[in-house]
Amino acid sequence: MIGRPSSIEDYLVTLHTGSWFYWKDSSNKVYSNLELSDKVWDVSSQDIVDNPHSKPSEADCTAGLKALQDAWDLENDSYKSKRRAEYPSIADQLDDMYNNGFDAWKATIKTTKDKYPK
Repeated sequence: MIGRPSSIEDYLVTLHTGSWFYWKDSSNKVYSNLELSDKVWDVSSQDIVDNPHSKPSEADCTAGLKALQDAWDLENDSYKSKRRAEYPSIADQLDDMYNNGFDAWKATIKTTKDKYPK
């Protein structure tokens, strides 16, 4: 998955490996178009077997997608990620502490913290 999760397919692929589901209309990846494959490849037996997976509920798919989106947002579009991008490297921060003292380092870091508050 590249970028922010955008369809329930992004959630479904996290549940099981292989081609255990498909879309009746691949250009419209919505729950009503979700179908289970009849057969799947079983890694342990190295054979094609009846699909052992059941279709998750629409509520499970919606909640799963929302959880993926929330996790992505927290990692990529939050104050944490913005701060992380602007903080000096650890080596530079340690050098700052050694050369300028702890209070000077705190002032440097506070600038970024103030720019991107919680």
